[in-house]
Amino acid sequence: MTELKILIQGYAREEDDVEKASASTVLIKDSGKNVIVDPGMNKPLLLETLKKEGLTPVDIDYVILTHTHTDHMLLTALFENAKVVDPFSIHTFDGTTVDHEGVVPGTNIKLLNTPGHDFAHTCVVVKTGDKGRVVIAGDVFWWADDEEQKTDKESLMNKEDPYLRDEAKLIESRKKVLEIADYIIPGHGKMFKVEK
Repeated sequence: MTELKILIQGYAREEDDVEKASASTVLIKDSGKNVIVDPGMNKPLLLETLKKEGLTPVDIDYVILTHTHTDHMLLTALFENAKVVDPFSIHTFDGTTVDHEGVVPGTNIKLLNTPGHDFAHTCVVVKTGDKGRVVIAGDVFWWADDEEQKTDKESLMNKEDPYLRDEAKLIESRKKVLEIADYIIPGHGKMFKVEK
Protein backbone atom coordinates (compact mmCIF):
# COMPACT_ATOMS: atom_id res chain seq x y z
CA MET A 1 0.00 0.00 0.00
CA THR A 2 1.34 3.41 -0.98
CA GLU A 3 1.44 5.98 1.83
CA LEU A 4 1.49 9.71 1.19
CA LYS A 5 1.97 12.49 3.73
CA ILE A 6 2.33 16.25 3.30
CA LEU A 7 5.37 17.20 5.38
CA ILE A 8 5.20 20.92 4.60
CA GLN A 9 2.22 22.77 3.15
CA GLY A 10 3.72 25.07 0.54
CA TYR A 11 3.61 28.78 1.24
CA ALA A 12 4.46 32.05 -0.53
CA ARG A 13 4.17 35.38 1.26
CA GLU A 14 5.89 38.65 2.06
CA GLU A 15 7.00 39.46 5.60
CA ASP A 16 8.61 42.82 6.35
CA ASP A 17 9.36 43.38 2.64
CA VAL A 18 11.08 39.98 2.40
CA GLU A 19 9.72 37.14 0.27
CA LYS A 20 9.20 33.88 2.17
CA ALA A 21 8.43 30.77 0.14
CA SER A 22 8.88 27.04 0.15
CA ALA A 23 7.10 24.38 -1.86
CA SER A 24 4.71 21.74 -0.66
CA THR A 25 6.98 18.89 0.44
CA VAL A 26 5.49 15.42 0.28
CA LEU A 27 6.73 12.09 1.63
CA ILE A 28 5.71 8.98 -0.30
CA LYS A 29 6.37 5.47 1.00
CA ASP A 30 6.00 2.95 -1.81
CA SER A 31 7.43 -0.53 -2.42
CA GLY A 32 9.87 -0.16 0.48
CA LYS A 33 11.19 3.17 -0.83
CA ASN A 34 11.09 6.57 0.88
CA VAL A 35 10.50 9.34 -1.66
CA ILE A 36 10.49 13.10 -1.13
CA VAL A 37 8.78 15.38 -3.65
CA ASP A 38 10.08 18.97 -3.78
CA PRO A 39 12.26 19.37 -0.67
CA GLY A 40 11.81 23.15 -0.84
CA MET A 41 14.05 25.68 0.90
CA ASN A 42 13.10 25.74 4.60
CA LYS A 43 15.82 23.51 6.06
CA PRO A 44 14.86 23.69 9.77
CA LEU A 45 11.22 22.89 9.02
CA LEU A 46 12.10 20.04 6.64
CA LEU A 47 14.48 18.38 9.09
CA GLU A 48 11.94 18.75 11.91
CA THR A 49 9.14 17.17 9.89
CA LEU A 50 11.37 14.29 8.76
CA LYS A 51 12.37 13.65 12.38
CA LYS A 52 8.68 13.42 13.36
CA GLU A 53 8.38 10.64 10.76
CA GLY A 54 11.39 8.83 12.25
CA LEU A 55 13.50 9.65 9.19
CA THR A 56 16.71 11.50 8.41
CA PRO A 57 17.93 12.64 4.98
CA VAL A 58 20.01 9.45 4.57
CA ASP A 59 16.81 7.37 4.73
CA ILE A 60 15.44 8.88 1.50
CA ASP A 61 15.80 6.79 -1.68
CA TYR A 62 14.52 9.30 -4.24
CA VAL A 63 13.98 13.05 -4.41
CA ILE A 64 11.57 14.09 -7.16
CA LEU A 65 11.74 17.67 -8.42
CA THR A 66 8.61 18.92 -10.15
CA HIS A 67 10.77 21.68 -11.63
CA THR A 68 13.98 23.50 -10.82
CA HIS A 69 12.77 26.77 -9.28
CA THR A 70 14.78 27.38 -6.14
CA ASP A 71 11.79 27.35 -3.76
CA HIS A 72 11.16 23.74 -4.81
CA MET A 73 14.66 22.29 -5.02
CA LEU A 74 17.20 24.22 -2.93
CA LEU A 75 17.55 21.46 -0.30
CA THR A 76 18.06 18.56 -2.71
CA ALA A 77 21.72 18.01 -1.76
CA LEU A 78 20.70 17.18 1.84
CA PHE A 79 19.65 13.75 0.58
CA GLU A 80 23.09 12.38 -0.25
CA ASN A 81 21.97 8.75 -0.63
CA ALA A 82 19.02 9.58 -2.86
CA LYS A 83 18.65 9.49 -6.59
CA VAL A 84 17.27 12.77 -7.92
CA VAL A 85 14.43 12.61 -10.42
CA ASP A 86 13.69 15.61 -12.63
CA PRO A 87 11.15 15.86 -15.49
CA PHE A 88 13.40 13.87 -17.83
CA SER A 89 16.15 12.00 -16.00
CA ILE A 90 17.43 10.36 -12.83
CA HIS A 91 20.68 11.71 -11.37
CA THR A 92 23.03 10.39 -8.71
CA PHE A 93 25.63 12.22 -6.68
CA ASP A 94 28.44 10.36 -8.47
CA GLY A 95 27.65 12.25 -11.68
CA THR A 96 25.50 9.60 -13.37
CA THR A 97 22.39 10.49 -15.37
CA VAL A 98 19.92 8.07 -16.94
CA ASP A 99 16.54 8.65 -18.57
CA HIS A 100 13.34 7.48 -16.93
CA GLU A 101 10.23 6.21 -18.63
CA GLY A 102 7.74 8.28 -16.62
CA VAL A 103 7.96 5.98 -13.59
CA VAL A 104 10.17 6.07 -10.50
CA PRO A 105 12.06 2.74 -10.75
CA GLY A 106 10.97 0.05 -8.30
CA THR A 107 7.80 1.94 -7.32
CA ASN A 108 4.25 2.58 -8.50
CA ILE A 109 4.90 6.34 -8.67
CA LYS A 110 4.19 7.83 -12.09
CA LEU A 111 5.45 11.09 -13.58
CA LEU A 112 3.32 13.28 -15.84
CA ASN A 113 4.97 15.83 -18.15
CA THR A 114 3.26 19.18 -17.43
CA PRO A 115 5.12 22.16 -18.94
CA GLY A 116 3.82 25.72 -18.84
CA HIS A 117 4.74 27.18 -15.46
CA ASP A 118 8.28 26.22 -16.40
CA PHE A 119 9.62 24.76 -19.64
CA ALA A 120 10.43 21.49 -17.88
CA HIS A 121 7.84 20.52 -15.29
CA THR A 122 6.44 17.22 -14.05
CA CYS A 123 3.60 16.22 -11.78
CA VAL A 124 3.76 13.17 -9.53
CA VAL A 125 0.84 10.75 -9.68
CA VAL A 126 0.22 8.42 -6.73
CA LYS A 127 -2.63 5.93 -6.28
CA THR A 128 -3.69 5.78 -2.63
CA GLY A 129 -6.20 3.63 -0.80
CA ASP A 130 -8.06 6.46 0.92
CA LYS A 131 -7.94 9.38 -1.52
CA GLY A 132 -7.77 7.66 -4.89
CA ARG A 133 -5.38 9.23 -7.38
CA VAL A 134 -3.44 12.10 -5.82
CA VAL A 135 -1.48 14.44 -8.09
CA ILE A 136 1.38 16.39 -6.55
CA ALA A 137 1.11 19.24 -9.00
CA GLY A 138 4.13 21.43 -8.33
CA ASP A 139 3.28 24.86 -9.71
CA VAL A 140 0.72 23.76 -12.29
CA PHE A 141 -1.54 25.06 -9.50
CA TRP A 142 -0.36 27.32 -6.69
CA TRP A 143 -1.51 30.22 -4.55
CA ALA A 144 0.19 32.94 -2.53
CA ASP A 145 -0.87 32.93 1.13
CA ASP A 146 -2.93 36.11 0.69
CA GLU A 147 -4.96 34.69 -2.24
CA GLU A 148 -8.28 32.90 -1.93
CA GLN A 149 -7.79 29.28 -3.00
CA LYS A 150 -10.69 28.76 -5.42
CA THR A 151 -10.86 25.16 -6.62
CA ASP A 152 -13.83 25.06 -8.98
CA LYS A 153 -12.73 24.00 -12.49
CA GLU A 154 -13.24 27.41 -14.09
CA SER A 155 -11.15 29.16 -11.43
CA LEU A 156 -8.44 26.51 -11.67
CA MET A 157 -8.21 26.77 -15.45
CA ASN A 158 -8.12 30.59 -15.36
CA LYS A 159 -5.79 31.04 -12.36
CA GLU A 160 -3.13 33.61 -13.25
CA ASP A 161 0.51 32.62 -12.88
CA PRO A 162 2.98 35.54 -12.69
CA TYR A 163 5.90 33.18 -13.40
CA LEU A 164 4.30 31.65 -16.48
CA ARG A 165 6.58 30.45 -19.31
CA ASP A 166 4.01 29.20 -21.82
CA GLU A 167 0.30 29.86 -21.34
CA ALA A 168 -0.99 27.38 -23.94
CA LYS A 169 1.10 24.58 -22.46
CA LEU A 170 0.04 25.44 -18.91
CA ILE A 171 -3.63 25.26 -19.93
CA GLU A 172 -3.05 21.83 -21.49
CA SER A 173 -1.17 20.67 -18.40
CA ARG A 174 -3.97 21.84 -16.13
CA LYS A 175 -6.51 19.94 -18.24
CA LYS A 176 -4.44 16.75 -18.03
CA VAL A 177 -4.14 16.99 -14.25
CA LEU A 178 -7.83 17.75 -13.68
CA GLU A 179 -8.84 14.80 -15.87
CA ILE A 180 -6.93 12.23 -13.81
CA ALA A 181 -6.79 13.61 -10.25
CA ASP A 182 -9.11 12.86 -7.35
CA TYR A 183 -7.07 15.15 -5.11
CA ILE A 184 -4.39 17.74 -5.93
CA ILE A 185 -1.52 18.94 -3.78
CA PRO A 186 -0.55 22.35 -5.19
CA GLY A 187 2.97 23.73 -5.11
CA HIS A 188 1.83 26.35 -2.58
CA GLY A 189 -1.50 26.04 -0.79
CA LYS A 190 -3.80 23.36 0.64
CA MET A 191 -4.57 19.97 -0.85
CA PHE A 192 -8.02 19.93 -2.44
CA LYS A 193 -10.53 17.47 -3.87
CA VAL A 194 -11.21 17.75 -7.60
CA GLU A 195 -14.84 18.40 -8.50
CA LYS A 196 -16.06 15.71 -10.92
